[in-house]
Amino acid sequence: MCFVTIFLRQQILLTITMVPDRNSGDDISKTYDVLVVGGGNAALCAAMTAQEAGAHVLLLEGSPRVFRGGNSRHTRNIRYLHESGNEFLTGPYQEDEFWDDLMRVTEGQTNEKLSRLLIRESNNIGEWMARHGCMFQPAMRGTLHLARTNGFFLGGGKALINAYYNTALNLGVEIVYEAEVVDLEIRDNAFISATFKLQGISHKVRAKTVVVASGGFQANLEWLRESWGEPADNFIIRGTPYDTGTVLRVLLDKGAKPIGDPRQCHAVAIDARAPKFDGGIVTRLDCVPFGIAVNNHAQRFYDEGEEFWPKRYAIWGRIVAQQPNQVAYAIIDSKSIDLFMPSVFPPIEADSIRDMAVKMELDPSALEKTVASFNRSIRPGTFDSEIMDDCATEGLEPPKSHWARPLDTPPFYGYPLRPGITFTYLSLTVDEQAQVIMKDNQPASNIFAAGEIMSGNILGKGYMGGFGMTIGTVFGRIAGREAARYAMG
Repeated sequence: MCFVTIFLRQQILLTITMVPDRNSGDDISKTYDVLVVGGGNAALCAAMTAQEAGAHVLLLEGSPRVFRGGNSRHTRNIRYLHESGNEFLTGPYQEDEFWDDLMRVTEGQTNEKLSRLLIRESNNIGEWMARHGCMFQPAMRGTLHLARTNGFFLGGGKALINAYYNTALNLGVEIVYEAEVVDLEIRDNAFISATFKLQGISHKVRAKTVVVASGGFQANLEWLRESWGEPADNFIIRGTPYDTGTVLRVLLDKGAKPIGDPRQCHAVAIDARAPKFDGGIVTRLDCVPFGIAVNNHAQRFYDEGEEFWPKRYAIWGRIVAQQPNQVAYAIIDSKSIDLFMPSVFPPIEADSIRDMAVKMELDPSALEKTVASFNRSIRPGTFDSEIMDDCATEGLEPPKSHWARPLDTPPFYGYPLRPGITFTYLSLTVDEQAQVIMKDNQPASNIFAAGEIMSGNILGKGYMGGFGMTIGTVFGRIAGREAARYAMG
């Protein structure tokens, strides 16, 4: 479908669906079967599933068309259950291993019933994705830890989102961009209508059901400050600036049951030189396991080699957030410079540890002492970046459990780190049908949720690579299916 066709379709759509605010007793000229609030992976999966089930679907995306897709456009892979490898997966990833991985990263802080459902419903979901436009490729250098468990998108998340939008339009889903939903009318635990703003004008739309898939509140700095205080001012929002949590707040204020800790989130260590919003995956730093991380006192503060990076990278944002001024520094030497996917920003390069300290504005003597102590503590072992090897420290606090090698081969490379918030875990409670649970513990009859806005049911803490896309895809499909079933029942 060419751009001109899409543009004309949008103009027609605006004519037939943009209904100005009226008195509450007035009728709205058109009622949809399913309204989807949001425009990322979860929303699109819900919209496509509902439309294929025979429902008439309207999707409201709060961002402009060029920024459509929420955080999903910054993704690159999805973790899902599969019994065997194929042309882009190197082997099987079965339920017991998937469950064990989830338990390890969340430390048991998850709803087992929903998590088991999520894992089982993800079985071979790549096939469904491919039928809806997704193309996969083998894992690239620097991501081989995920080559067996995760499918990588050809062209990344942006290509996936573009393909899904094309499929949704071809299926007949109606889409409006720059449509910021600001209120939901709810009576007796049932959705009636949504109010949204478009070009500064308020409009109201009715639907038999609603699927909320509008993300977390990580781009709402005031809300972050409620939980984090002043340190939140030093956070970088690596994802979309349009995830302000408006719909989440509306539903919580109108009786939806919350779940999750507002201080828990998918928060990675990203390059401190990244923009305040929307830097995306290219600002993430994957070098930490191969060197050391120090705070602005030139002191190490956590085990850099605790676990494979895809299972630990998303805790490092919180760890850095707990350091003075919410800043840290990663340092490696020339032995490790080719072992990870590089950041979009070039590293700081130095011929000595003292010179590195000067360039990073750290105390040179303190950094030299930290590095010397680290180097002395390393026991003999065989380095292997593809396994949890036996290269570790002894008698050092904090320890480094794997991939510990002396920093002794110049040039040295360094990166400044800041907390990069991807999405928050304070969420709407849902059941196995993706229905939103209200504070009276009863499900809202026609309100469904998918994606980051309900991720706290699964992720009490921690994260593992590609799992957000799993949550969005699986629960997006469930929400779309159940919303269509209700609307057409």
